[in-house]
Amino acid sequence: MSLPARYKLIACEILYREICFCLSQCKTIVDVTFMEKGLHDMGEAKMAGRLQEEVDKIDTAKYDAILLAYGLCNNGIRGLHAARLPLVVPRAHDCITLLLGSKEKYAEYFKNNPGTYFKSTGWIERDTGCDTNSQSITSQLGMHRTYQEYVDRYGEENATYLMETLGDWTKNYTKMAYLDTGIGDFPEYRDQTRELAREKGWAFEELRGNTNLLLRLVNGEWPNESFLVVPPCKSIIPAYDEGIIGLSA
Repeated sequence: MSLPARYKLIACEILYREICFCLSQCKTIVDVTFMEKGLHDMGEAKMAGRLQEEVDKIDTAKYDAILLAYGLCNNGIRGLHAARLPLVVPRAHDCITLLLGSKEKYAEYFKNNPGTYFKSTGWIERDTGCDTNSQSITSQLGMHRTYQEYVDRYGEENATYLMETLGDWTKNYTKMAYLDTGIGDFPEYRDQTRELAREKGWAFEELRGNTNLLLRLVNGEWPNESFLVVPPCKSIIPAYDEGIIGLSA
């Protein structure tokens, strides 16, 4: 009897509970490495560089393909490639697509609900704050500093200007949504999100997520409309269309 396909999965830790659930259900053999959430805050070049390092470490003789549980994530997977194995990526804008279950659900929701900020079990449990990562864009720009810290460092006039320029990054949001994929029962996380929305004066909504896209990823079910299979020596590029990602020339 032949063994099932064996894959190496590189996943964002925000998806920890959902990935673990899918791995318990899938019919393939999958070894997983979870990457820290802070990669999202480091900018395109540093995020892609860190993920490429992880891809390059993989013992290609052991696997049939490399899987990425990431979306395009502000071009944070642009240029990723593997020398000897296919690299398989969901067609996803970001991790919210992965938690909703499809790029179509993502597009429909954002069309009808602009200005929505999301929380999930992973976003709550893994949220250490951008200012704890010295490599994050917010840390390097000082966006996490208080007005008084700016005054102490730059003077009152400059502090006022910096606060107005950098501003409150949440000012364009009007709603907070708690995305429940049904993995475990965490009413306290839902209530925490509702309370945070109340404090900010935002609307609150609870959404039902779906792990189907992640399950198909680890099961080796990769239809072209939902996944990009990157052949060896090709790399990922943004597609700027409904496919979201494409292949280099």
